[in-house]
Amino acid sequence: MSKPLEGIKIIDFTHVQAGPACTQLLAWFGADVIKVERPGSGDVTRNQLRDIPDADALYFTMLNSNKRSLTLDTKTQEGKEVLEKLVRESDVLVENFGPGALDRMGFSWERLNELNPKLIMASVKGFSDGHHYDDLKVYENVAQCAGGAASTTGFWDGPPTVSAAALGDSNTGMHLAIGILTAIIGRGQTGRGQKVAVSMQDSVINLCRVKLRDQQRLDRIGYLEEYPQYPHGEFSDVVPRGGNAGGGGQPGWVLKCKGWETDPNAYIYFTIQGHAWEPICRALGKPEWIEDPNYATPQARQPHIFEIFATIEAWLADKTKYEAVDILRKFDIPCAPVLSMKEIANDPSLRASGTIVEVPHKERGTYLTVGSPIKFSGLKPEITGSPLLGEHTDEILSELGYSKDQIANLHSSRSV
Repeated sequence: MSKPLEGIKIIDFTHVQAGPACTQLLAWFGADVIKVERPGSGDVTRNQLRDIPDADALYFTMLNSNKRSLTLDTKTQEGKEVLEKLVRESDVLVENFGPGALDRMGFSWERLNELNPKLIMASVKGFSDGHHYDDLKVYENVAQCAGGAASTTGFWDGPPTVSAAALGDSNTGMHLAIGILTAIIGRGQTGRGQKVAVSMQDSVINLCRVKLRDQQRLDRIGYLEEYPQYPHGEFSDVVPRGGNAGGGGQPGWVLKCKGWETDPNAYIYFTIQGHAWEPICRALGKPEWIEDPNYATPQARQPHIFEIFATIEAWLADKTKYEAVDILRKFDIPCAPVLSMKEIANDPSLRASGTIVEVPHKERGTYLTVGSPIKFSGLKPEITGSPLLGEHTDEILSELGYSKDQIANLHSSRSV
């Protein structure tokens, strides 16, 4: 089966997570992603958090599937010449260097555009160009704090809290992938490449838009009726932390199930939607609540919401999270078990859908990774193992027209 991005060649000058997450997605869909790495060391995640001595760490393998690795020292003249040849034949260059790094390397946007007017240059940044923090080094949790996520996460009586989800890194990579694909389509209309940039702060803010919505509502009326603080608590002039409350106006909470005393994940998330109120009452054996004026409307329920959750939790006391969800889903009640990473790793449905896949690796053996979260009717991405450092160097040089003797000279000069 042909893949939609076959024929698209991408120079992957990225490292760690945001950039590699972007280029891996494009590789899954058929792009030829050439990961350019420093000879002898490569991407720093190859040896970060290792679980097997002298083998590529999972941090690297799970973000670099389906790519080829080219080692290249761009500080040497020979290395620069290889990169120039590669730029001339490529469609996209993706980078997440610090500000000015490519310029100092001799590959400014102007030089890249001169070498290949059709090239798309895509960049991951911490902050947008011109931002007063645009020289600040940014990691995952820095982005979550600067993007508003941390200030609105956690409980109202505790500090701001970062999420375990990679809102700053992988989320930025997904945004950049959309930008690259848009630029490729645009190039088909204009015949020219362009610069594409996504900042980590902007990407987090984009995912926090409902909290920006809430800030404007709070500014106007002084309270937020779907937050646990309403109606008995007080609101300041900023969006508060709401614990496990639902963010879309539907009251929800994490509730204990059978076994919570020993299992830290023996919980379900339970959502009370307006249209589901009658089924909820019937599922709980509380039909009298359906017409009770203290519970019949969302407005009437809000002052009693934690009493309602306590009743639901009592109903859950003799049921595992799986048993509870199996009962509740028959009533079309929005809910889900709180799944641990171990449960997700072993979930047969996720294995069958290709969301969780086992991939062979030349050094590690088989490892578990995440497959494509995007599903197609006419495409099933095949996930292959990440490349060893420099595994495809000679192959790529040969494709660029280098002879065996020239390749040997590049190796002897330590340019590759």
